[in-house]
Amino acid sequence: MSDMIEVMIDSIRVHLMAPQRVVVLKQTNAERYLTIWVGPYEAEAITVALQEVEMVRPLTHDLLKNIFNAFNARVIRVEIVKLQDEIFYGNIVAEAEGREVHIDSRPSDAIAIAVRAHVPILVHTSVMDSAAQTPEQDLPEGSPLSRRDTPLSTSEDGSDRLTVFKDFIEKLDIDNLDDKDKPDSPPT
Repeated sequence: MSDMIEVMIDSIRVHLMAPQRVVVLKQTNAERYLTIWVGPYEAEAITVALQEVEMVRPLTHDLLKNIFNAFNARVIRVEIVKLQDEIFYGNIVAEAEGREVHIDSRPSDAIAIAVRAHVPILVHTSVMDSAAQTPEQDLPEGSPLSRRDTPLSTSEDGSDRLTVFKDFIEKLDIDNLDDKDKPDSPPT
């Protein structure tokens, strides 16, 4: 397992333009982050477990954990083992009858199980090396996000803070709108 890196769930974020969520995993001993797109249901399953919300009936991932227990299998860790064609691959690793069993899984499901079973989440070094990000070091020099000020602020005193909006408005060509697109002129 020396080729695996332990991570923890840093946050679950919402994409404002799509129904997708992002699970942000942080390397435990470094400032590296791995983001994995997940569906809204998987994100909710992870969030419910993180917040230790008691449900009246078991959710799917609770059911899976109960099945492991019913068969005297113990989840010992989950792994994100591969990134291929922008798709992450995972495993749920369990111990059953004295042997280690690797069960193919989507990372989102594996993470939901890990939170419920209170087991480590590990990522293969090749996945971290190819997809993880380090804040500020991975951003191009001069990028607004590489500065410590707000993205709209570009000067020390903030005098050109709204330049991005000014540029946008200046590029609008209102005079050349089609007649149907022109706003009605007020009666004179």
